[in-house]
Parts: sequence; structure tokens; C-alpha cells
Amino acid sequence: MKEVTISFPNGKTVRAPVGKAPIDFLTCFDEDPDTILAVFINNKLASLTSSIQVNCGLEPVLKGTRKGSEVYRQSLCFLLSSASHKLFPGARLLIGHSLGDSYYYTLEKNSPLSDDDIRALKDEMLSLAEQNLPITADTISYADACALFETLGLVETRKMLRYICPPSIKVNTMGGFTEMDYGPLASSSGGLRVFDLTRYAEGFLLRYPPWDRPDEVAPFADDSQLFSVYKQYKEWGRLVGVTSAASLNELIHNRGIKELIDITELLQQKHFAGIADSIAGRKTVRLVLMAGPSSSGKTTSSKKLALHLHALGYTPKLISLDSYYRGRDRTPRDAEGNYDYECLEALDVEQLGADLDALFRGRTIRLPEYDFISGKRSLGKTTLALADRDILIMEGIHGLNDKLTPGVPAEYKFKLYLSALTQLSLDDHNRVPASDNRLIRRIVRDSLFRGHSAAATIKSWANVQRGERLHIFPFQRNADAILNTALDYELPVLKVYADSLLRCVSPFEDEYAEASRLLSFLDHFLPIPAKNVPGQSIIREFIGGSDFKY
Repeated sequence: MKEVTISFPNGKTVRAPVGKAPIDFLTCFDEDPDTILAVFINNKLASLTSSIQVNCGLEPVLKGTRKGSEVYRQSLCFLLSSASHKLFPGARLLIGHSLGDSYYYTLEKNSPLSDDDIRALKDEMLSLAEQNLPITADTISYADACALFETLGLVETRKMLRYICPPSIKVNTMGGFTEMDYGPLASSSGGLRVFDLTRYAEGFLLRYPPWDRPDEVAPFADDSQLFSVYKQYKEWGRLVGVTSAASLNELIHNRGIKELIDITELLQQKHFAGIADSIAGRKTVRLVLMAGPSSSGKTTSSKKLALHLHALGYTPKLISLDSYYRGRDRTPRDAEGNYDYECLEALDVEQLGADLDALFRGRTIRLPEYDFISGKRSLGKTTLALADRDILIMEGIHGLNDKLTPGVPAEYKFKLYLSALTQLSLDDHNRVPASDNRLIRRIVRDSLFRGHSAAATIKSWANVQRGERLHIFPFQRNADAILNTALDYELPVLKVYADSLLRCVSPFEDEYAEASRLLSFLDHFLPIPAKNVPGQSIIREFIGGSDFKY
């Protein structure tokens, strides 16, 4: 019998028959087996029940870690889908976007969703957890998968297989319920007890524990404005018949994508125009502050908004917050000792305030310049003054934080939050995370314009997200308006660039697991050539060829 060598982080090695599963070797780890949710096999994320086929290193994925939290959340979604299938056969359970530490769901059935329905779903999930049913990862034939998903009524999943046609399909199974494998799940239902279901809007929230507090469900922090934007886009997706990767692939396959691109871009233009109208309607606005997480399209959005304001008779003037960095010698350092350019203290808020005050008093200022190579700031040659119909646009991560502009009267300010919030899902039960959308944008842009590898971008992503959690997300509720910068057709465009970049990440690199996950994610989309993307599209900020100058 053929054997493989398996090594562990503590230096242990074992010889085992080919086909054994990681769950058979949990005692070889130093960690408590009950805390291990999945493993890395040669640096690729895998379930505990997956088959080991080659010599490998195994590393545990633990509760209380970000990757462990991803596995737990995905497993909870699977548990909910199984419970819904049992209680409401024939009804469509539809996942929406994340809201705090929650996922929003709706249930399409013959009668309105009631509080009793939600309680029944929760009780069934707890019952499945109490039974400690095994969750197995299997591979079945394409023909069997098509038949199975039709039998289970998984319409969008079956539709996906019309355009993505591998000879075999990975699935996850628990009891009599099976779904396509979109990522490793827990090995059994027994550990999936920390969650809650709460009514929200027309549906309910599946609430899950924060990654660093895996044994509790945190209080819910509502963001009704963000939810309203998501709901608006979701309704639009239903109207145009594109709500999933499968329906998008259908359009691409049937050569109908050009029309979708046109109407998607027109819809976004309409929202830019609406925000410009809101700014003009205030009469007193002198400064538009624009903020959003990484790769939300802030640069292009500022230029597009400037065009719409110009059409209303304003003369927009753009100020870059990067010009107000204090200088490297006065920049705080983070916990690892690196320069923390994302904290508010890295900016010369006092000088910015003095310059804004001078501008609003009718004076002329000289704009500073910051040299990222030398780490020094100096006065530049560009001067700036404001006429009666001039309006400032300033974009940066601290735009919604009033500590950035404490001296500017509230009536002078209009705060705009950008969010790349796609309304698409992969299928009924599996979502397209907004953070994945932004990360893929950044991987493509960093490669084309900054010479960074995909591995380098992935490596920096955790720190980028930490900065967003500290400096952007806590202030999004301060926004006067939210603009969704996601475009439903963009992932098939980005795939053309990202696929080859991600395939260059080696199994020897720590970022291989994330690169592999993103490749699997992009495999669900057919490609769209970049020639179809309009010159003023936000997507041009990431793939090049924009009509705007950056």
C-alpha cells in the first residue's frame, strides 16, 4: 500500500496510507483537538475530512483566529441551509450581504416569514448541532451533481453548472442535505452552537461570533443607511435578472453582457448625479469629504463627482490628504514597529485646518507636497484660492472623522462614504464578499501600477483591513450619503488579470492558501474582455486605460 509522509509544526512526522484524512491525526498537534476546525495541507486550506494524497505538512486552523472564524461562519451557513431545507422544502433561502457580525437572509415561500418560522429555524439548527452529525467533503460526477441539485431545488447552483462544467464536483454533505463545496467546513455539526437568528427588515440575521471572541455572539450594531443602499441594489438586480454568478454567466454566454455593462454604468452615473444634486441643494457646502476602504474607487469617484458638480455650475478643486503627511520623522509606529501612515496622527491636522480656514476666508494658500521616497514634506509651487462657486473635494481614509476638520463648520461639510457592495451572490446560499471584490481589485492594480506581486498584496491585506476597522468603519454612520462603487460585471473583467497573478503564488509562500481560495472563487465567473469597459468606469482605476488622469 502506498504511503505518504506527514509532518507537523511541532516537528513530528508520521507515515500513513494514501487517502487518510487530517481528522485521523489531530492528536499529533500540540493544540486541543476540539479547537481545530480545519487544516492547511501544504499551505492550502482543507477540511478535516479531506483526503491526503501526497507528502505534506499539516497546520491546524483554530477557533479564535480569522481563518478559523471564516470556516465557522461558512459552516453555520451550511447548517442554516440544511435546517431550512428540512423545515421549508421548496422554499428559497437567499443569503444577502454582511451586516456587522451577521449575514442577512430572506426566505421566499408561500406565506410571509413569521417570528415562529425564525424560531423554528433556530431550534432546528440547535437540534442538528445536538445530534453532532458528520459533515463530509466528497467528490461526485458532474452528472450526479446536476441531478442532485435539481432534486434538492438548488436552482442557482444547478444553473451554475451550465457554464462551469468540470468532470467532477466537490460537495459537502450532512445527513440528507448536500451543497456545492465553496470552502472547507467543520467536520461535524456538534461544534456549531454559538449563533443567533434575529428578525431584520423582510428577513432575518444569522448572527455569528466575532473572530476574537468565538464563544459569544456580540451585540448587534445596526447600520440602516448601508442596508438601505444594499437593498436598493438588490432590488435593481432582480429587475434586470442578474442576481448571481450563474445569471451573469448566462448573459456573458449569450452575448448580452454589453447591455448590462451599459445600464450598470448608467445606474452608477445616476447615483453620482443624485449626490451632486444633494450637495447643491445644501447651498452652504464648501468641502466634500470622501472616504472608503481600500480599493473602493475613491480616486475615480472624486473625479466623476467633480464632473457632475461642474455640470451644476460649480468649479471643483481637489485636495489630496497625502500632501499633509507630517513627515517620516514625526510619523507614529504601529505595534510591529512599522510606520503607521493610516492613523490620524500621521497627518498634520493643524496645518490642514489652517489652510482650510484661510481658503474659506478668501485667502490664497500654497499647497504642501509630500515626497514618499524621502519621507519629507515641503511647500509646493501650486497655489489655491476659492471663488464663490468653487468647491473643495478631499478624499482620504479619515474623511468622515470630524477630528480631521474640527475647525470647519458642519454646514460647510458634506460627507460621502464609498462602499464596493456587490449585490451578486454565487448561488442562493453563498455570497460574494465585498472584501474579496476589493482585494482582487487591489491585486490587479498593485501589479499593473506598483510592481507588486499578488503574494505581496495579500500579505499586506491584513494590515490594510486593520486600518479600515480602526479608521474608516467606525465613522461610516457619519456619512451624509453612501455611494456603492461596485459594478456587477467587474469580477469577470478582473479575472482576466488576476488569474495569472494568483497562479504565480507558490505553495512555499504563506499567501498560497488565500491565493488558492481566490482562484477557486474566480472560477465561478466567465471572463469579460477589458475592451468592453468604458473609459470613465471606476474599473479603469484598477485595470488601466482610464479617460481620467491620475
